[in-house]
Amino acid sequence: MTPLEAVAVFAAGVGAGGINAVVGSGSLITFPTLLALGYPPIVANVSNNIGMVPGGITGVMGYRPELRGQRDRLIRLGTASVLGSLIGGVLLLCLPEKAFQVIVPVLIGFACVLVVAQPRLSRWLVKLRVHPHGGPWLWLGVLGAGAYGGYFGAAQGVVLIGLLGLFLDEDLQRINAAKNLLSLLVNATAAVLFTLIAQVDWSAVLMVALGTAVGGFLGARLGRRLPPVVLRGFIVAVGVAAIVKLVS
Repeated sequence: MTPLEAVAVFAAGVGAGGINAVVGSGSLITFPTLLALGYPPIVANVSNNIGMVPGGITGVMGYRPELRGQRDRLIRLGTASVLGSLIGGVLLLCLPEKAFQVIVPVLIGFACVLVVAQPRLSRWLVKLRVHPHGGPWLWLGVLGAGAYGGYFGAAQGVVLIGLLGLFLDEDLQRINAAKNLLSLLVNATAAVLFTLIAQVDWSAVLMVALGTAVGGFLGARLGRRLPPVVLRGFIVAVGVAAIVKLVS
C-alpha cells in the first residue's frame, strides 16, 4: 500500500466509523475503496471487517449513557449476535459471493420500512410487548442480522435498528446504543474467525482501524445530539443509499 492509498483508506475509515456510530452501513465506504485499490473481494471484505472493530469500540464508548439499564437485555441478544456472526463468517468463506446479491437489498429495504413505520407499529404492538428483552422473535431476528453481518456487514445497523425499534419499548437513542454494541459483537466475532482461517491484508486492516476509531468517536458525539426525527430520516437515507449501491 502506497502512502496515498493509505491516506485514502484512512479517510474512508473515518467516514465509515462515523456512519456506523450513527446508523451503520459504513462498510459501503471502506469496502468499495479497498476494491478500487485492487484488493480481491473476499480479502477486502475480511480485512474491512477486522478494521471495523476499533470504530465499534469507540462508538460504544460514546453511547455509554444510553446503554445504562440494558445489561441483561444485551447479554441475551448478544448471544444471538455472536452465534449469528459465526454462521455468517463460515458462509462467507464457503459460499459464492453472489449468494446474497438478491437478499441483501430486500433485507435493507425491509429494515428501512420498519424504521419509518416504527412509531405507528409501536403503538399497535404495545400490548404485545410483554417481554423486556423483546422475546424469542427478536432474538431470532438478531441472530439473522448477526449472520448477515458476519457475511458482509454493510447496513446491518439499519436492520438492527428496525428490529430493535419494533420489539422494544425504548427511545431511538437507546436503541441506537444497543445497536452499536450488538454490531461490535458481530464484527469482533467475525474478526477472530477471519484472523484464524482467512487471508487478511494487515496494512488495509491498520488504516481502516485507525480511521474507524476516529470516526466512531466523532460519530457518537454527533449521533447522541440528533433529534429522533432527524436520526430516523438519516437512517432511512443511508439505507436507501445502501440499496442503490448494492443493486447498481
